[in-house]
Amino acid sequence: MTGLEIDNVRAGYRGREVLTGLTLPPIGQGRITALVGPNGAGKTTLLRALAGLLPASGTIRLDGVNLLGISAAERARRIAFMPQFAPQRLSLTVVEAIIAALRASPVDAPADGHDARQRALEALDRLKILDLALQPFDTLSGGQRQLASLAQALVRRPRLLLLDEPTSALDLRYQQKVIANVRETASAGTIVIMVLHDLQAAASWADSVIVLSDGRLFAHGGPGEVITSSMLGKVYGIDAVVEHTAGGGLHIQVG
Repeated sequence: MTGLEIDNVRAGYRGREVLTGLTLPPIGQGRITALVGPNGAGKTTLLRALAGLLPASGTIRLDGVNLLGISAAERARRIAFMPQFAPQRLSLTVVEAIIAALRASPVDAPADGHDARQRALEALDRLKILDLALQPFDTLSGGQRQLASLAQALVRRPRLLLLDEPTSALDLRYQQKVIANVRETASAGTIVIMVLHDLQAAASWADSVIVLSDGRLFAHGGPGEVITSSMLGKVYGIDAVVEHTAGGGLHIQVG
């Protein structure tokens, strides 16, 4: 079976369970799924569990393969994770950092240094940040670091792409570039899951939305089905009006 299956997953930090038996509907390829919910709902915890950065129990299958039963190298070949905050102390240049990320998935890594460098430069060019190639990673601005981190994820051509707030430090122009690239990646068959705090963005960018609350699934479906006044009241504890726009989008007005 193709796609991602998550069943009865438990994960947390230092003895504190955040995901308390989380089961989600199957997540198919070629779509962008937005993961939303209030702070502490378990969104980033889920991404880290999927990426193998947190111990987890339960069942996580990607294309029928049990991710909890394979090596870190095998998981790295299938999955790329872009954290919300990229490392600030990284002495490599941007292109060197991307080559290092590429070689984290050794089965699919290019056979020689020239090919790896070429793929890294192509990833930078795709995001229109080729001019940053030789700049030290730790001298980048927050927005530049976010774009370089996305290039690190995209260069590996993962089966599952996990993005934690991928546009939080970007201006509107670069937000659109990032989403266009993520959309292109999904269209090529990659499963994309991204955490978003901006519900307006989730409504605009995602094919489907999953709402987490207290480590459990609260709702899932299309943005128009899930992002409602009722959900905002129950999950976020706010009064809001959600209106459908003429262009098929959603407008959220709080207060």
